[in-house]
Amino acid sequence: MHWIDPDSLPETAGTFERFVLNPHGEVDGFVMKDKKTLILVHTPPHMDTEITRHLKQGEKVRVRVVRPRGADLLAAVAVTTAGGREIVDNGPDHDREHPKVKHIPMAADGTIELSLFGPKGELRGALLSDGTVLRIGPKEAEHIAALLAPGATVAARGDGLVTKHGRVIHVDEIGPDEDRLKRIKKPKPKDKKPKHGHPHAHAA
Repeated sequence: MHWIDPDSLPETAGTFERFVLNPHGEVDGFVMKDKKTLILVHTPPHMDTEITRHLKQGEKVRVRVVRPRGADLLAAVAVTTAGGREIVDNGPDHDREHPKVKHIPMAADGTIELSLFGPKGELRGALLSDGTVLRIGPKEAEHIAALLAPGATVAARGDGLVTKHGRVIHVDEIGPDEDRLKRIKKPKPKDKKPKHGHPHAHAA
C-alpha cells in the first residue's frame, strides 16, 4: 500500500492527451490538458497495465497527486478515469521486472512540447511535439536543461523503441540541430576508479 491516503490529497482534472514512456517502453506517466495548459503526470511503471487499459484519448481524467518541489510535474497516487474507475498506487510487486525489449538506433528532431521529470522532480528528458519521448539520465540532463525546455528546437540520436503507446529514445547524442550533435557524457561508475597514471583506463 502507498503510505499516503489518496483521499487526503488535492485533486486535479484534465483531458487525457497521451502516454509518456520510460526507456524500457513502459508507461510511467501521461500528459493531460486543462483548458490550454499541458500538465505532466507521473505514474509508477507498475501501474502501466491498468493505466493503459482504462485511459482513452480525449476523455476526462482526475488525479490525486503530490507535487515535487521545483518541477512542473504532478506525481499521481490515484487516477480516476472518465468511467469512475479509481486506479491507486499500491506499490510494486517485488518480483516485477522490466519487459524484455529490443532497442534499435533511432533519431528524432523537432520542438520540445514539455520537459519530462522523475517523481522527485529531477529533469529526465523531454516530449517532442510529434509525441516522441527523449529520455536522459538526471545527472546528464542537468547540463543540457536549455535544450530540454519547452519551445526549444532539438535533434537527438540514441537507442529507441516503438510501442503501441508511442516511441521513446534513450538519447546518446543531442544538439540544437543535426549538425551540432554532442555526445552525452554518461556518469562514471563509482566503483571503478582509474589507476594513477592511466586516466583513460576506464574511459567508455
